[in-house]
Amino acid sequence: MPDLSNKVALVTGASRGIGAAIAARLASCGAAVAVNYAGSAAAADSVVEAITSSGGRAISLQADVSDANAAAGLVEVSIAELGGLDIVINNAGITRDSLLMRMSDADWSAVIDTNLTGVFNVTRAATRHLVKQRSGSIVNITSVVGLLGNAGQTNYAAAKAGVVGFTKAAARELASRGIRVNALAPGFIETDMTAALPDNVRSATVGQIALGHFGVPADVANAAAFLASEEARYITGQVLAVDGGMAFT
Repeated sequence: MPDLSNKVALVTGASRGIGAAIAARLASCGAAVAVNYAGSAAAADSVVEAITSSGGRAISLQADVSDANAAAGLVEVSIAELGGLDIVINNAGITRDSLLMRMSDADWSAVIDTNLTGVFNVTRAATRHLVKQRSGSIVNITSVVGLLGNAGQTNYAAAKAGVVGFTKAAARELASRGIRVNALAPGFIETDMTAALPDNVRSATVGQIALGHFGVPADVANAAAFLASEEARYITGQVLAVDGGMAFT
């Protein structure tokens, strides 16, 4: 198990699904965790309660990461409340699916603003602290859709592909300051989002996965804990697909 004792982590979009699993996994490895949420306070509080009842340390913090001031405040409060910051997991994301010709300006902008600009906002704010201590690990959650594309998700694919480029550029900038920046590209994971897929779409998707089944949030959480830890001390600028063999790149 990765050792994250005495580390402080901020996980955005951590009230449910992959984000909640990552928060719980980092806590189980010893990290104190700031559980960020945009709108569901009750869900975030449940994540915190599960962590603290198991002997961990966690707080919930509301912030819309697409807002630069809110993202900066999120980082500042995380540091003030938990005594520092060592790990940033940029997981917050939304979908607004539509065919390209029918996609509204609002749906395009909403996804780009949260899924890509949100990563920029939080990372920029966190980097100011991490640079001073000359250490840290940033893990950005992209998607297999950012690697392969997907019909009806031009906004989501563009944002997630942007996260890949952002990760590589940031890794080059920050390596000399002891900060590692990597990304995880989940494939189809059993979450509320994938639970809504029609049976025919689900079957067709499974047929594209080498291992023949969807993953679970813990699969992504385990990879995040590894990249956040010193076990990955010589890894930066990489995109690790956690997708059961859907995208071989």
